[in-house]
Amino acid sequence: MAKDRAISHGKTGERIAATLGELKGAAMKVGQMASIGSDLLPKELTDALVKLQREAPPMPYEVIAAQIERELGSPVEMLFGRFEQRPFASASIGQVHRATLDDGREVVVKVQYPGVDESVDSDLSHLKFALRASGMVRLDKRALDSLFVELRARLVEELDYCNEADNARAFRAFHKRHPFVVVPEVIGERSSQRVLTLAFEPGDQFKDLDARGYTQEQRNLIGEHLFTMLASQIFEFRSVHADPNPANLSVRPDGSIVLYDYGCTKKISDEVVRDYRGLIVAAVAGEWDAVDRLMIALGARNPAYPSPGGDFYKGWRDIFLRPYTSVEPYAFGESKLQAEAMKLIPDFLRIVHHFNPPVELVFIDRAALGHYGNLKTIRAIGNYRGLLEHYLALSATIT
Repeated sequence: MAKDRAISHGKTGERIAATLGELKGAAMKVGQMASIGSDLLPKELTDALVKLQREAPPMPYEVIAAQIERELGSPVEMLFGRFEQRPFASASIGQVHRATLDDGREVVVKVQYPGVDESVDSDLSHLKFALRASGMVRLDKRALDSLFVELRARLVEELDYCNEADNARAFRAFHKRHPFVVVPEVIGERSSQRVLTLAFEPGDQFKDLDARGYTQEQRNLIGEHLFTMLASQIFEFRSVHADPNPANLSVRPDGSIVLYDYGCTKKISDEVVRDYRGLIVAAVAGEWDAVDRLMIALGARNPAYPSPGGDFYKGWRDIFLRPYTSVEPYAFGESKLQAEAMKLIPDFLRIVHHFNPPVELVFIDRAALGHYGNLKTIRAIGNYRGLLEHYLALSATIT
């Protein structure tokens, strides 16, 4: 039965993705949304959407050059000393080219695909309709609408490169206290709403660490820095870099992390930080009534239904918090948490109506889950309990 359902959902996901692929710009934007909402949308659908995104060919150089001239008012050859016509990387809504300025500084130029920003509402409307028609998403209309309001807000922000430039400047200023976090400098005179130029900051991709000969000690240091970076963003900066795709990070042998792409960030209110902290503290202490109350406060639990009970919460707590509260160093490369979580899904599905998509937490959770995956990829080993307690204590004074 489960296998037949997975096959059926897989075919449905492919049909939805194929339909969206015919829409202007949808292949890029919806692929990005899938990576953001992969813990909320059905796996069969996100797999098809991400595949669609990967298969989207780059824009011809002539299209990119024309977009730059429209945005910056001069031809490419007048703006840059050198500009590589072949893209260095492809993002979900644009592509990135290597270049140099007249003074010889190396930069990367992110250019938004023409017309992408004009089709956000129509594309999201098509996706919402397709999800409802498919029966693949078990959310009522209000919950699904709330989720799409949040997704739209982040997508609109991501399509505004002036907003991304401001985000990059803000994160660069905050992370000056962390010499191991490298945020590229914005080149304002070569940037606009649809073109963003940043100083080139080299680093090694996670997938290349074996070939580069990274030692276990270096991996462990990178892991500690990843955790510190994320925790400080949530509990101190109250703004999180919300797209932890491995393509958006690189690392260096000294343990430094280079953080790219500031289109998708999420500002967090004091109230959400307070309740999020309280939820973690209550879960660690096994105070299940407090956990349920805070789940409701954060919008993750439907108060119209009774609490699922301490045993239910304990099962999930033991999985999600184990890497960060373990007394002994945790070996992320050997982690089987995803398989353990899958065993709890049948019980969750029986009471799925007791819960709501936690709109305020969607992007925080995406960052946390994404970096768990990154720690697993680099096979970090670490004891982060002391770091977690440090950041929980920092945010304890929020009222």
